[in-house]
Amino acid sequence: MPDPISASRAAHLYLAALAATTWRTILDINPTLATSIGLRGYDDQLDDPSLAGRAAARARYALALDKVEAFAAAEQELHDLDATDAVTLAALRETLTAEIAALDCGLAEWNVDHMDGLPTSLLSLPDYQRLETPEDGDAMVARWRAMAPYVDASIDRLRAALAAGRVASAPTVDRAVAILGDLLAEPIEDWPLLAPLAGLADLDGWTLTEREQFAAALTASVTQRVGPALHRLHALLVDEIRPAARPASAPGIGHVEGGAADYRRLVRYHTSLDLEPETLHATGLAEIERIDAELVESGARLLGTSGLAATLAALRGDVALHFGTRGEVFAKAASSLDAATAAIPAWFGRLPQALCVIEQIPAHEEAHSPIAYYRGPAEDGSRPGQYYVNTSEPATRPRYEAEALAYHESIPGHHLQIAIAQELPDVPEFRRHMGTTAYIEGWGLYSERLAGEMGLYTGDLDHIGVASYDAWRAARLVVDTGMHVMGWSRDQAITFMTEHTALGVNNIANEVDRYIAIPGQALAYKTGQMEILRLRASARARLGDRFDIRGFHDAVLGSGAVPLPVLAAIVDRWVDAQGV
Repeated sequence: MPDPISASRAAHLYLAALAATTWRTILDINPTLATSIGLRGYDDQLDDPSLAGRAAARARYALALDKVEAFAAAEQELHDLDATDAVTLAALRETLTAEIAALDCGLAEWNVDHMDGLPTSLLSLPDYQRLETPEDGDAMVARWRAMAPYVDASIDRLRAALAAGRVASAPTVDRAVAILGDLLAEPIEDWPLLAPLAGLADLDGWTLTEREQFAAALTASVTQRVGPALHRLHALLVDEIRPAARPASAPGIGHVEGGAADYRRLVRYHTSLDLEPETLHATGLAEIERIDAELVESGARLLGTSGLAATLAALRGDVALHFGTRGEVFAKAASSLDAATAAIPAWFGRLPQALCVIEQIPAHEEAHSPIAYYRGPAEDGSRPGQYYVNTSEPATRPRYEAEALAYHESIPGHHLQIAIAQELPDVPEFRRHMGTTAYIEGWGLYSERLAGEMGLYTGDLDHIGVASYDAWRAARLVVDTGMHVMGWSRDQAITFMTEHTALGVNNIANEVDRYIAIPGQALAYKTGQMEILRLRASARARLGDRFDIRGFHDAVLGSGAVPLPVLAAIVDRWVDAQGV
């Protein structure tokens, strides 16, 4: 029989090697992910969006998963893994299984994603691509030159899907066309892709010749290559895709051949759970009923209204409850972040070293973007976490929702979770930088009500904002499954959200089109939040007076964005360790 100590050590080392190899595979396939988290060596590359490239990626993921499964089968017999390695193994299996499922569903082959797809994905690169040295400049030029072939491969893929009868929905195509049209109407020197030239004179260590050569090469890549390629993409969308696009009455993936099965794959991808869409739909309706009652009670007490419709009308219609200027939107986000940063030591034992800062969503995307989003810090410390807030149309931005939004996107929400994960010691890199959507977004939603327990909300109406936001995420369960499985139209989805949340109608339209473009992602928020709340209630019930909220939060955040079943096991072990 093998020595148990040496066998355990061998298992640990082999698993660590598997994790490292898998992480390199993920970065090879997704080089912009490496750039976004501050890892060098991939800054000159883009992923391969072609059908052949996607097939090659799937083959690499499948090979990695085969090795993981073979290891798991062997370890099931030997029982040589400790708790930490068991988490790594489970996360590896889920990560690879999810990536394969996402490729198998084929969404990217025909979908037009105005949020994370072209042209937004390319236009956002200057926001996080480093430019400090001449070598950085060489990498940027190489990546910018790769953009035209990238766009052309995407055009070929969309055209092939159209020929096969699979095509995107008109609302998302219209938004992509609008973004492209606005961009192509601007002078090319004002494009985000040439924004790095504005700070070139301030960089140290460059000769005049190097500056001139870089500026000329970057400008040529945009004017001679990227610009014409985006004109070709615009023409494809306008002349070929849009005339054949599915109407707003049939926006869901279920209207595409094989879409029902694909949606189930995406449910698993975003939640890490095998859930039926019908179950998620029913859960959303039950949550809506509960939150509706909360809004009615708060409206009667704080606004003097009677009934849900009157409460929502009062919240939407009172000018005084909305911002007046972009500066006010930005200032509220900043003050909320400052307050949360000061409060977290009492609620969390582990705190991140990386800072979080507030940024405005860039002008080229604000009209078609959600109300806010978050980008994580660079691992090397070169960039802080960034909370991007949409300051456009301030009169449509409710004051009573601004604090909940800030706490979700920054602290104690996404920044706390993502920055802590990046800084975890002795954890494989893929666990520090990747994870289950339901964990990530569930934590963000959990943080909104947690902020109330922390005493962060400054007025009674802000608690109405919390309830409205909770309803918003519950409504996602209803409208996402409604559109993609149950045949709902875009108008049905907009109407449902208008009748059950206080979101502005323009924000609701943006949100619904987001769900059309990214099927299944909207399911993650409520699914994850409800699981974290369940685990917290269970732990409190088992521990009684010995329940420590700081310890619970450290347990939840201490292993990265793990699949929800793994999180449940982690919390159970934490409770057991308290001596129960």
